[in-house]
Amino acid sequence: MSQQLVWFRNDLRINDNPALFHACQAGQSVTAIYIATPHQCQKHDEAAVKIDFWHRNLFELKQGLAKLNTTLHFFEVNSYQQIPDLIATICQQWQINQLHFNQEYQANEQQRDQAVMERCQKMGLSYQHYHDQLLLPPASLRTKAGTPFKVFTPFSKHARRYLLNSFHVYPTPDPCIKTTVNTLEQQCDLIDISWPTVSKSLRDFWPAGEQKAIARLADFCQQPIRSYQNNRDLPAIAGTSRLSPYLASGIISIRQCWQASEQYGEANADIHIWQNELLWREFYKHTLIDFPQVSKHKPWKIQTERIEWRHDDEELNAWQQGKTGFPLIDAAMRQLLTRGWMHNRLRMVVAMFLTKHLLIDWRLGERWFMQHLIDGDLAANNGGWQWCASTGTDAVPYFRIFNPVTQSQRFDPNGTFIRHYLPELAHLSDKEIHLPNVKNKPENYPAPIVDLKVCRLRALSVFKQLKQDVN
Repeated sequence: MSQQLVWFRNDLRINDNPALFHACQAGQSVTAIYIATPHQCQKHDEAAVKIDFWHRNLFELKQGLAKLNTTLHFFEVNSYQQIPDLIATICQQWQINQLHFNQEYQANEQQRDQAVMERCQKMGLSYQHYHDQLLLPPASLRTKAGTPFKVFTPFSKHARRYLLNSFHVYPTPDPCIKTTVNTLEQQCDLIDISWPTVSKSLRDFWPAGEQKAIARLADFCQQPIRSYQNNRDLPAIAGTSRLSPYLASGIISIRQCWQASEQYGEANADIHIWQNELLWREFYKHTLIDFPQVSKHKPWKIQTERIEWRHDDEELNAWQQGKTGFPLIDAAMRQLLTRGWMHNRLRMVVAMFLTKHLLIDWRLGERWFMQHLIDGDLAANNGGWQWCASTGTDAVPYFRIFNPVTQSQRFDPNGTFIRHYLPELAHLSDKEIHLPNVKNKPENYPAPIVDLKVCRLRALSVFKQLKQDVN
């Protein structure tokens, strides 16, 4: 009997899963594994809330696979370097005919997978890997000069044309023949893996399971998507899909999201804009692949390495803990700390505040986000931070600096969002709440840590000098 092995990683779902689908097509029997690497997660600054989310989704995945007569087995190792030997042992003792897995594109993950493939070749073991995290395969979109796109708008236009003719969502595989394999010494129970713990309220806010993700997508496409253009920048209302945690962990695929959006007609401006958000995610993934230095803490614009970022631990800590004295910044950072998530508009505002007003290295902000976001994704997080810091591809012009007070007045005019996360300011008027003065500010709320005008001029001077030096 042909025995296929599926290696689950950042793709914890059954529907539209290329590796699982092809494994079920290739063999009579399919076995699945998941290899936890807690120490590697720490090195990659994976948030506790995200790791817990994986844990909960693995329970759901195990149950779903059982309905397909496929058992999900669990292993734990300290580092990626141990995985090739482990997989070799699994395949030998379980008499595996072929290994299947979906590709990951970060530098360390690429090295890990290359080592696994080389080990398979030495063993004479067949393997197949598939593109999964993308709408379009790597290197499939190129400029007329044959180079990677460096600007989002032409990338998105070409991507849309490509997707008209090349787009595929894999169906749910049929059940296989159920088989039993011997227990290996290295195996462990899911509950025994070294997972962090998070609060019940946080878990309830982000329910696990592929069906929860599919339902959330369906609900979003039924109504909220129709007012996406007007509501997406308002943090006080549920105007976004909130699918990013499910996308980041592969609980739902970007292809499923695109397919669902197309069912409601691309001509609709709201749908078009949401699709653009999906394409931004796509763009940053392709950027990560084409320019691997961005996954190694390097700016996309190499010349920006010359920026002399400030080192101010007090200001950095105030930003991290939501104690800057600017209500929108502080409310956003407290949303991050309590929900493990932050509204996208606010991610831009707080990132610009750190990199422009405080002139603190974007990499410190990028790391803080990864350490706390349930939807932490290297490509999207890095791309967003470098966009705000004016160091990346398609970056915002250095002279465009979001003012947190005017952003607050525009996108939270009544202070509803601020009052939710800063109850100490709830008594202030709709006008006062955007920037409390000395007289109306409560004692337990800090005064602004910087002068916005002075800091803006400082940032403009630094970036202008960099531009002159380069020219």
